[in-house]
Amino acid sequence: MHLGLFIKHFFSFFVEPLGFVMTLFAVGIFFLLKEKVKMAKIFLSVGLFFLFLFSYPSFADFLVKGLENSYQKYSASQKIKYIHVLGSGHNTDPLQPLSSHLDAAATKRVLEGVLLYKKIPHSKLIFTGYAGKTDVSTAQMNANLALALGVKKEDIIINGRPEDTRDEAAFCKTIVGDKPFILVTSATHMHRAMKLFQMQGLHPLPAPTNFYRDNQDSLFQSPVPEALLKSKIAMHEYIGILWSKIR
Repeated sequence: MHLGLFIKHFFSFFVEPLGFVMTLFAVGIFFLLKEKVKMAKIFLSVGLFFLFLFSYPSFADFLVKGLENSYQKYSASQKIKYIHVLGSGHNTDPLQPLSSHLDAAATKRVLEGVLLYKKIPHSKLIFTGYAGKTDVSTAQMNANLALALGVKKEDIIINGRPEDTRDEAAFCKTIVGDKPFILVTSATHMHRAMKLFQMQGLHPLPAPTNFYRDNQDSLFQSPVPEALLKSKIAMHEYIGILWSKIR
């Protein structure tokens, strides 16, 4: 990971839910140690409020629905040659089976890509994504799962160098040119991904997967860790969208 990407990840932590709440608590404790009780109460109370808010299922669903409602599942019938599956997370623990090497988002992205590949004759899969903290790229790990699911080796294109969605879009352009192709990524990430690919002059057809939204509309729910994770994922995307507009 180069310095620029590390700095981006470092600062994004403090503006996403968990880092934001921890920062508020840390400031509150600092004031408490300095015996500035009033300021300590303010920061600790605000931190507790946001911890509750981001962990509240209805609020978390509100955040993810704002992203996931942009595109529905892919259902077009036209013949497309390329299916680009974006990278996510993975591990290379030799004690784990292949099915556990990819995180939930990556597994669903690969599965959706393979299902589309099997429906569309003569199509090819593009896998991108760098190695992160491991010695094997996400692109290769995703391709390994696709091969295990019956995809032909000659129908797979792998690039393990792209470190973010912008890099993935730049590589995709060298393969597909100005022809339409299917773009597979998580539903929460699709809005930002589509914009980044279109900025490269590409013509992606969205195939979102890995939806997080819940159709339950009840407001009488207690805070849960799963909701905090949803809020984190959603806020990461909103911050990414804002950063893309600034750039």
